[in-house]
Amino acid sequence: MNLTEFFNEADKLNIRLKLPNEEAMPTHSLSNEALFQLPLLAMTILAISKGTSKPLLPEIGQLVGECLERTVAGFKGSSQDIGWSGNLRIRTVKALTFLESTNQVTVDKYTRRISATALGRNVYQGAIEGDSSLALSMKTIELSYQYIRDEARTRGEVN
Repeated sequence: MNLTEFFNEADKLNIRLKLPNEEAMPTHSLSNEALFQLPLLAMTILAISKGTSKPLLPEIGQLVGECLERTVAGFKGSSQDIGWSGNLRIRTVKALTFLESTNQVTVDKYTRRISATALGRNVYQGAIEGDSSLALSMKTIELSYQYIRDEARTRGEVN
């Protein structure tokens, strides 16, 4: 049976394929338009600096990019490698500067590691409460950062 015969036979038998309504399915990822927005970048920095494995200042742009690449639907499996985006790095520095000026993160002057303060952890905790798109995305970003660190440890790139 060729394709034409198949569709003719399906018409005769009145066969219909029921597909789920796309609008009924919840979306749990942020849109690409939100990607370079300072609040999202600031929340990403808080997500990766609140745990026990603190990011180094020189690698923050790359880490934010990698985390977003693994989280934002439009970049999963993409060859765009946004971790190397100059625009992303500039905006990440602006977000980090904002977080420092509002005492939500500190940068250790000796180790150059970024740490979330108690205030920053509280802000982050408030953002991840519930099932909003932001909360689910931040939880995914947090997991992405843990996976990035685990992969680095596996390769022997422990910092």
